[in-house]
Amino acid sequence: MAAGKKAKNIGKDVKGKVKETTGKAVGNESLEAKGRAEQAAADAKQAGQKAKDALKH
Repeated sequence: MAAGKKAKNIGKDVKGKVKETTGKAVGNESLEAKGRAEQAAADAKQAGQKAKDALKH
């Protein structure tokens, strides 16, 4: 996986975790859900990149 894409996906995952944690702390279910969604999107992109890399080798 390209280092830039990997870092971007990790950044999105961390951002999602922060949103989820903040949402839980303040009782904002919408923010918490957005955080979980960002994490899921980052995980899906990361899995796609890993699959793509596996096909290259």
